[in-house]
Amino acid sequence: MPSYVNPDKCDGCKALDKTACQYICPNDLMVLDKDKMKAYNRDVSMCWECYNCVKICPTQAIEVRGYADFVPLGASVTPLRSTDSIMWTVKFRNGTLKRFKFPIRKTPEGSAVPDGGFKTTGNLNSLDLFTEPESLGLPEVFRLGGKESANA
Repeated sequence: MPSYVNPDKCDGCKALDKTACQYICPNDLMVLDKDKMKAYNRDVSMCWECYNCVKICPTQAIEVRGYADFVPLGASVTPLRSTDSIMWTVKFRNGTLKRFKFPIRKTPEGSAVPDGGFKTTGNLNSLDLFTEPESLGLPEVFRLGGKESANA
């Protein structure tokens, strides 16, 4: 269920050149209508439903209908982002509210280590997975037809 923008809540991020949702959308679907100064999803069929635009919107103008497995029919789910966490509010058909708070990752931009700190052998033709078996704490990798040592 793709994201959609409530035009009554959207302020176009105060008329900046690029809105927050445009900045964060991994599929470049969110655009700013320069005439109305409102954001919108230009191709809902391509939306990945990643919730990035929903979480970053400062006015909570973007919504995604939740899936029935975690948001029952007629309910809604709304994230509210703060500086250190995201509060998810689920409102059920009967009016019951449930809130769940999760911390936001605080790794400074550009400082994440791509390999997670695990050293690789450098052999790109190796059949071993990138960090396995060391990252799993296993002495060897199991394969169809036999075993292979982690140090091979």
